[in-house]
Order: sequence, then C-alpha cells, then structure tokens
Amino acid sequence: MMSNKYKTDESAKSFYRAADWLYLPLLFVVTITSAILMYRQINVPISSADSLLQWVLHDAFALFLVGFSLVLLIWQVSFAVRYKAFPSVANEQLPTMTVVIPAYNEGSQILDTVRSVMASDYPKDRLQVICVDDGSKDDTWKWINAAHQEFSGITIIKQPFNQGKRCALLVGFAKATGDVIVTIDSDSEVLTDTLANIASPFVLDKRVASVAGHVRVLNLDQGFIPKILEVSFTSAFDFIRAGQSVYGGVFCTPGALSAYRGSALMPLLDEWSKQTFMGKHATIGEDRALTNLVLANGHRVVYQRNSVVLTKAPSNFGSLRRMLTRWSRSSVRESLVMFSFVFKNFRKSGEGANWIRFFSVTQVFRLTVFEAMKCALVVAIIMNTASALQAILYASLFATIIPGTVYYLRHRTTFGYRWALPYTLYWLFCLSWIPLWGMFTASNSGWLTRTLPDANSPLESKDEEIAKKA
Repeated sequence: MMSNKYKTDESAKSFYRAADWLYLPLLFVVTITSAILMYRQINVPISSADSLLQWVLHDAFALFLVGFSLVLLIWQVSFAVRYKAFPSVANEQLPTMTVVIPAYNEGSQILDTVRSVMASDYPKDRLQVICVDDGSKDDTWKWINAAHQEFSGITIIKQPFNQGKRCALLVGFAKATGDVIVTIDSDSEVLTDTLANIASPFVLDKRVASVAGHVRVLNLDQGFIPKILEVSFTSAFDFIRAGQSVYGGVFCTPGALSAYRGSALMPLLDEWSKQTFMGKHATIGEDRALTNLVLANGHRVVYQRNSVVLTKAPSNFGSLRRMLTRWSRSSVRESLVMFSFVFKNFRKSGEGANWIRFFSVTQVFRLTVFEAMKCALVVAIIMNTASALQAILYASLFATIIPGTVYYLRHRTTFGYRWALPYTLYWLFCLSWIPLWGMFTASNSGWLTRTLPDANSPLESKDEEIAKKA
C-alpha cells in the first residue's frame, strides 16, 4: 500500500502532465474561436442585418454571453453575502506560528515589513520570524541585518545567488517550527491583529489547511495606478474570495499574505518544488500552485477578511504590465492544473466540490471565449469605429457599477465610484491584451519584476522617514 506522500506526489505529477496535454488544445480552441468571432463580426456586424437568420444567430450568441455573465454574477453575489470571517480566538488558543518573508532587491522596505510583523499582538513566545534574502543585487541584505539587530530573535538567511521566490520559500519552510506557517511578501506590511486573525481559522475548523489574507494597497499616494488597483483588489480579491470561502474553495492564497497548516503543507513541498510546465521548471505562480495542491488533496482553503495586509502596488505602466503578464501566465497554467483534478473525487461529497468544479469551468470559458472576443472587438473598432467606441463607453459605465458598489459597501466611501471608471477604461485600452499574450506565452517563467531600485537610502534616512510617517 502506497504512503500518503507517494500518493500526493504521483497525483501532482499527473495534474502537471494533464496541464501540459491541455495547453496546446486550449491555444487551438482560442485561435479557432477568435477566427470565428472575427469572421462573424466582419460578415454580420451589429449595425446591419443582411440576413434575419444570421442576425438571430449573432444576437443569440450575444444573449448567451449576457446570460452567462448574469448567472455568474448572481452566483458570486449569493455566496459573497453569506460570508462571515472566522472570529478571533483567545491568545491562549493561538498555535505556534512561523512567518517566512522572502526578499529580492527589496531595499529598505524589508525593514518596514519586519517591523510590522514584530509590532503584531501575536504572543511572541509562539512566533518565529524568518527572512530569506534570495541573492539580492542591491542592499537588501544590509536592511535584513538591520532588522536582525533591532529584533535579535528573528532568523536571517542569505542565498548565495538568486534562485527564485519558490526556492527562497522552501529554504524558509525548512527552518520553520510553527504549527501554522505564514508567508508575507517583502513589499507588504501587516496590521497588529493580522497574524492572530489569520491563525484563528486553523483553530476553529480542522478541515482548513490554508487561509488567504485580505490584500489592500499600501502606496495610494504614488499616482493613479495604485488607486485603481485598490478598487480592483477589493472587487477581484475581497469580493470573489469571500464567496469562495463559504464552500472552502478559495482558488489562490496570495503571496502578499497566506497561511498554511504545517502538517498539511509539508507533504506537498517536494512536488511543489519540482513543478514543470511544457518541460520547463515553473518559477512563477507559486502561490496559486500551492493552493491547487492543497485543494487537490481534499483540504479547505478559506479567506479571512479581517486579516489585512498592505502591499506596494505598481505605480507605473511598465511594472504593472510585467506583474499582470506574470499573473496571466500563472492563471493559464494553474487553471489547467485545476481543471485536471476537479472532476475526480478530490473532496468528500457535500463539501463544496461541485462549486469548485463550476468555478473551474468558468475559468476555462473565460480563457477561451472571453479572450477570443477581444479579437472580435478589435475588428469592430476598425470596421465601425464610432459605433464600437460608443458601445464600449456605455459598457464601461455599466461595468463600473459592480466594483464601485462593492468598494462602497466594504469601506463606506465613494472612492470606488471615483476610480472604477478610470480603471475600466485603462484596463480596456492599455491592459486587456495582456491575458491573451500571457496565454500564448504561458511557458515562459521569467519573474519580470524586482529590478534594482533607482537609489538606495542610508539606514539613518530610513529611520527618519519612519519617524515622519509616525
């Protein structure tokens, strides 16, 4: 009889092989669907109807898309309104915790990150903090040493050269002693109650193996891009994950803040570290890849809204483009991995498996039809510019209602309404091509970000900056 670990490894390998097999058919379907939709747009433009049958067929397809989107929205709302965060448990009930912070070319921000963790109200006798410098080329190691001098109890590790975030996390996991293991990005800061809140679900529900934190934007003062991302994060992360949490099927625990039950995590690490896609070692999407393994092994993944992390968002087009490209490539890979296991008996009946299957199907539909529609939209703009742009404007105005309303309901401010339309238009005209590009380049694993900062501040100036903020 095979051991549990052997079963886990063999299952993971089969998922990764299935993702490889599904990738080329996915590209074929997207290409054919794009060609069909572009042909239909050329021959049966919305502005004219030479054939009643053709018009009905065209209109039926549009009605199907509207209906599908409406059903999806109703489904998401129906679960999101049922969401409740896990209550925080008393300090005496909190488990031992290890916080792993991987860093690469992060500069002085790593000190702020460590300070936020050490300012936590989590019992210090149950808290272990590990910082891993993944071969930074800037002065990150200097700032990590500064953190160690300020908080002598933390563990610091320096990699001899850059090996990727996944490897840096593995090094930290190897030193972890906590029952709960938390990962925090080095460009992020937590609130004082964040760690206690994210640990509570593990105490209250033994089925939970992973918890996603609530990601918000730290650098709202750095231009309009962080502002529109704050609205986007609330809609895409908070709203969606809240609904998925109800059935224990959160599809991604974010790198900015995630927590794992150590006993569930450790058996998965060997295969996670060896993941490949199309014959290449996978070095991106480590957060969603690990979440997939957790789900595939029958565990619940939930969202803890009151466990807040503030993360530095891109503040210019170049860095935003690179981040979204990396996310898009990872989304393609991991959507195929998820699709390969959700139709198996990966979870007990009645534990939300069917809702995870439904989500997986919607993801594949989005990767095919919705991406193909972008090609048809380009044709529409070329053939009938005025009508197409008018339709886009109306659609954009309508599309702002949901993120604006979600943000208002969550934070009781009109900030979401003010920035939802700029986000929608910016995404449509500047960013909407990225998911399609990411799909056709999904086998690339370049991290694309974490370049050297423009300048490095001395330690003294950093302390002065912190004092000014306070």
